[in-house]
Amino acid sequence: MAAKSQSNDPKTKSPGSVTFSKAATQGQWGRAWEVDWFSLASVIFLLLFAPFIVYYFIMACDQYSCSLTAPLADIATGRARLSDIWAKTPPVTTKAAQIYVAWVTFQVLLYMLLPDICHKFLPGYVGGVQEGAMTPAGIVHKYEINGLQAWLITHLLWFVNSYLLACFSPTVIFDNWIPLLWCANILGYAVSTFAMIKGYFFPTDARDWYVLSGRSSPRWRVGAFFCYLGKFTGSFFYNYMMGIEFNPRIGKWFDFKLFFNGRPGIIAWTLINLSFAAKQRELYGHVTNSMVLVNVLQAIYVLDFFWNETWYLKTIDICHDHFGWYLGWGDCVWLPYLYTLQGLYLVYHPVQLPTRYSLGVLLLGLLGYYIFRMANHQKDLFRRTDGRCLIWGRKPKVIECSFTSADEQKHRSKLLVSGFWGVARHFNYTGDLMGSLAYCLACGGGHLLPYFYIIYMAILLTHRCLRDEHRCANKYGRDWERYTAAVPYRLLPGIF
Repeated sequence: MAAKSQSNDPKTKSPGSVTFSKAATQGQWGRAWEVDWFSLASVIFLLLFAPFIVYYFIMACDQYSCSLTAPLADIATGRARLSDIWAKTPPVTTKAAQIYVAWVTFQVLLYMLLPDICHKFLPGYVGGVQEGAMTPAGIVHKYEINGLQAWLITHLLWFVNSYLLACFSPTVIFDNWIPLLWCANILGYAVSTFAMIKGYFFPTDARDWYVLSGRSSPRWRVGAFFCYLGKFTGSFFYNYMMGIEFNPRIGKWFDFKLFFNGRPGIIAWTLINLSFAAKQRELYGHVTNSMVLVNVLQAIYVLDFFWNETWYLKTIDICHDHFGWYLGWGDCVWLPYLYTLQGLYLVYHPVQLPTRYSLGVLLLGLLGYYIFRMANHQKDLFRRTDGRCLIWGRKPKVIECSFTSADEQKHRSKLLVSGFWGVARHFNYTGDLMGSLAYCLACGGGHLLPYFYIIYMAILLTHRCLRDEHRCANKYGRDWERYTAAVPYRLLPGIF
């Protein structure tokens, strides 16, 4: 949920317009159209229990010093009842609501009203108005890429307040952490519900659904209408979770996917960690090297996201996923609350790591980031140059392949089998997992809670890996079999 990974289709494509058949689009554009019982059961389980999972982790830290087993043991032995635990949970407060409304409003204003200027003076940074990927109907949306600018302004104001103005305490996020959780849930459910209603009654562009429905009528609005009636009434729960609209927008520039994936959650990620560090210093008089490691390694990831926000327009989230509860609630609640568990844990357990151990964790995190970034760079370079480039100092090896579009025309393509893409088919995910493991190892081995992140990321990225491969196998057929024979491992060479 809300992990930022590019679609692993390491290819270049011949020029020309491409349309999509029903079979092709349903295999490639982000959601199931026929929901089996297992998928439906999984969706209902997540809708019911994901909010409680988040609450359980946060409550365990607040009431049980981050022990995941102590609450269950207390309930099992009768030392505590669910009502007792709930009674100790801070409710939503006026102060928390004011903070959250001000936060989201500020990010909306930065997103909508300040065109990017960073690209004018930062060498190598690509910002300003950029084009996204082509949608199923052949629409190419434009985006105002100004996330790095928003991150810089937000953090500049945070540090000015912390060291000069003192308008609010730098521990304000930690001090209101659980009340803010209720506010984040309200926004997550509100935006997810609004997106579903919008998709039914006033979609941004229904032509995508006309194409996905496979209608042949040139009256695409009629076709799209019947697509809504026929395809989006079979499973309310699946539609609510996975979304209806492909690119919901308000006006020309407010794009739900880009804003909610990047702004309320990811910009907050580093602010949350800074607040946790400030709280640790307030409580113990110093900041531990483990807290510094978590702040630095996760800040590198966040800054990388915003430096490469244009690249993010080509990720699974933008290219294939629809906008529903999975992205809406996930980016408002799941990401800021569970991706920051390491920093929260270190407030309650100020671990001071041995120097050699901390250096090892730092090197693991930096190596993982290097693999993640360079693997994606190699793929992007290969695509941009149509394979006329050097990978690791050599001309890249490729597998020539083809696919057929809905107009029965064949298109040529190339699959990269050099560099990191010759080591494993999803080696960028491997680098991502190495970085995730480093965040967790920075917390030592005293509790399981900080290791939830690596467990979750391993499941998420393995699922995305299999999902990528299913889509590519449908698209390339036997050519994909040739590719998997040339690069036999998915994530871990010699193992998987």
